[in-house]
Amino acid sequence: MAAGVKKEGRRTRAEQRAASVKLILDTSEDLFAQLGYFGVTIKDVADRMGIHPALIHYYFDGKKALFDAVFERRVEYAVTARTAGLDAYEAEVGDHPTLEGALRAYYDGAFDVYVNDDEGWRNFGRIFAQVNNAPGYGAEKMDTYFDPLVLRLIGLLQKALPDAAPEDLFWSFQFTSGAYSLILSRTGRIDRLSGNLCKSDDFEAVRDRFVTFMAAGFEALYKRNKPAPPTAKDS
Repeated sequence: MAAGVKKEGRRTRAEQRAASVKLILDTSEDLFAQLGYFGVTIKDVADRMGIHPALIHYYFDGKKALFDAVFERRVEYAVTARTAGLDAYEAEVGDHPTLEGALRAYYDGAFDVYVNDDEGWRNFGRIFAQVNNAPGYGAEKMDTYFDPLVLRLIGLLQKALPDAAPEDLFWSFQFTSGAYSLILSRTGRIDRLSGNLCKSDDFEAVRDRFVTFMAAGFEALYKRNKPAPPTAKDS
């Protein structure tokens, strides 16, 4: 056999390491999604994998480092996808965005990975919802990864509604972000309430309705605070 040719089936040390780390992250992601950060220990992950906890500690310096790695493995793509959506939309409309168009640019593409029924991404969705609703550490994560995108979205919404009160735009985004987090949590409550007419993992149904519903909320607040046009009686 020629020198430097790897035998069939043999993996390099780097490949073995990558495979081990991926398995640890996949297992941790599943557990964190089900039980939350405080409901999982390193030993829980090791027991699920059938390995000694020392192997996980070899790769990760404690549970927080493990959780960070689980979150950061996918969040970069989530940010990239939303950035691409906003880039494409701004290139198309320039300085003339619409309320619904801006919201679709920000949210529609974000649902794609969940619509595609990838269980890893759906687990990440639950973890994202946990982080988005956690004070302190969670808020810091959202500040780091998503604040620039959110402020960019708010800027587009301000262009679409130039005389809207800025605080209404921020509150409206807060309501929208909360609804998005609940959807990603997939609690199953809507399944029970609707007698399975609606399913919490039906992300296509969500994507079909989400922006239309949220845009109406933005619009309602905007119209509520906008001065009524003068009537014939006023003039």
